Amino acid sequence: MARYLWAAPCSAVGLLLFLPALIFGGSVRFSEGVMEISLARFLRRIGRPQPPFRAIAFGHVVIGTSRASLRRLRSHERVHVRQYEQWGILFFPAYFLSSLHQLLLGRSPYWHNWFERQAYARQGGNDVARGQTAPGPLSSLRRHNRE
Repeated sequence: MARYLWAAPCSAVGLLLFLPALIFGGSVRFSEGVMEISLARFLRRIGRPQPPFRAIAFGHVVIGTSRASLRRLRSHERVHVRQYEQWGILFFPAYFLSSLHQLLLGRSPYWHNWFERQAYARQGGNDVARGQTAPGPLSSLRRHNRE
């Protein structure tokens, strides 16, 4: 129960941001204690093209562009849910600072973000979008920083 409370402020942010989508066509499913919101009907209804993400986690709320995206990215997003359980509301600034650090180093703020690298590594390391294997979160980041 404590893990839900610690991540609750982040879950509330996700619910508030996507409440309009829920009201106007989004669908909800619960899986392993996580609320999954599919935006497929909502996006079709408003004629909106693909958002800049396929799925995104906010605490115990995961928003996906479709049921298929939620299913395909479930293991990756579950790693983020666990990160929210560990970091709580501090996840937001920590994620931002990790992205900023990578950007200042001339790297991708997404692909080199410590939280994303950890999620890709723990989901099995398969980075489908880039056709590469993402390294583990700590040892590989040290190696990557030397490149």
